[in-house]
Amino acid sequence: MQHTDSYYAASANASPERPPLADSKEADVCVIGGGFSGLSAALHLSEQGRHVTLLEGAQIGWGASGRNGGQIVNGLNASLDTIGKRYGSQTADFVGGLVQEGAGIIRHNVKTHNIQCDLKPRNIYVAFNARQMRDLEDKQALWKRHGMEEHEMLDSTALQQHVGSDVYCGGMIDHSGGHLHPLNLALGEAAALERSGGIIHEQTRVTRIDSIDTQPVVITDNGSVRCKTLVICGNAYLGKSVPALAPRVMPVSTQVMATEPLSEELARKLLPTDSCIEDVRYILDYYRLSADRRLLFGGGTVYGGSEPKDVEGKLRPNMEKVYPELRGVKVTHAWSGNFALSFSRVPQLGRLGPETYFAMGYSGHGVTGSHLFGRLLAEAVSGNTERFEQFAALPWHPFPGGQRFRAPYSTVGSWWYGLRDAVGV
Repeated sequence: MQHTDSYYAASANASPERPPLADSKEADVCVIGGGFSGLSAALHLSEQGRHVTLLEGAQIGWGASGRNGGQIVNGLNASLDTIGKRYGSQTADFVGGLVQEGAGIIRHNVKTHNIQCDLKPRNIYVAFNARQMRDLEDKQALWKRHGMEEHEMLDSTALQQHVGSDVYCGGMIDHSGGHLHPLNLALGEAAALERSGGIIHEQTRVTRIDSIDTQPVVITDNGSVRCKTLVICGNAYLGKSVPALAPRVMPVSTQVMATEPLSEELARKLLPTDSCIEDVRYILDYYRLSADRRLLFGGGTVYGGSEPKDVEGKLRPNMEKVYPELRGVKVTHAWSGNFALSFSRVPQLGRLGPETYFAMGYSGHGVTGSHLFGRLLAEAVSGNTERFEQFAALPWHPFPGGQRFRAPYSTVGSWWYGLRDAVGV
C-alpha cells in the first residue's frame, strides 16, 4: 500500500523503500507499527543498545502519523480536571507532570537527528463565545497549578495579532506548542532508527500473534518474527490482527485539505505569526500554514472510520466562514485518515503477556502523546516500569453498544455536544 494522496505525501522528503519481511527470523525486540508510537519506542530502545525489528503493514507514517494536522498540542483528550475527578488528584498530578514531555521528545529528535520537518512554534486555542473563553481561563489556571506557565489568554483584540478572522471572541496561546510536517518527522525518525542499528520491514502486514503468554511469534503474510519482547503500536489500523485490543478503541476518521500556495501578503493576513490554530468545540476545526504558504485546514469526525465521499465539500464551508477571502481558492489535496478513540479519551497502555506491551487510543492528541507513550513503552521494556504501570493501572471501558453499535451511539452523543457548542452552553 502506498501513501494516501495527501499534501504530505506529495511534499515528503526522499526515503528508501524498505523490503518486506519474506522469511522467518528472530529478534530481541519486535515493534508492530511504523507510526509515531512504534518509531518512538523503537528509537528509544535502539539508542539503549537493544536490537529492534520494526514491522509496518504499508509504509512508514502511512496511518494517522503521516496524515494528521501536524499540530504539537500538549495534553490528552481527557482534561486534567476530568482525570482528577475520575481517577483522583494523585493521578491528575502524575499526568500533569508529563503532558508536555511528548513535545520535548519531538524537539529533541528534530535537533539531534537533523530532521527537516518545518518545525515551527506556538499553537492557539480559539473560542466562539463567552462560555468557551471561561473554559480556557479555567484550563490556564489548572495547567498553571501543574507547573505549566506557557499559556497566555488573548482577548479578541490580542487574538487579531495572530488570527486574521473576526469569528472568534478570544483564545489562549500555548507558547510551548507548535506545528510541523508530520510525515517528514516520521520519515526522519525512521532514518534515525536505522542509523542506530534498527531494522524496518515495510509492506509487512501482521495477521496474528502466537504464543503471547510465552515467547511471542508475530505471523505476517510472508514470514514470522520470534522475539523476546513484543511492542504493539498499530493503533487505529490494527484491524483484527490482535483481537484482545479491538474493543479498547474505535477508528474515527478526520479530514484535511490543502489549498494552493497563497501569496505572502495573504498568508500573513490570515495567520500573522504563523501559529497553528484549533477551536475548542467538540467537533473542532484546526488549521495552519505549510512551509510553502498553503492553508492546511482540517476538521470533521466520522465515527467508525469511514471516509466521506467529498472531503473538500465537507471542509470548505467551515474554512470560508473563518476566512471569507478564501472563497474560490483552489484546493490541491484533500484526504482522510483514522485515529483511535478510546471511550475514556485516555490513551490505553498495558500488557497482553509478560513480554508483550501495547499503546493505543490517543483520541486525536497523538502527535505528542504517541512520542510520550513510546518512551513509556521503552522504559517498561528496559525494566523501569513505574510510569508505565501508573497508566496501565487505569481502568478501561468498552464503548456502549459494542463494536456493532458503538459508531451510531457516538454519533448521537456528538450531536448533543455539537448542539451545546452551537448555543454556547
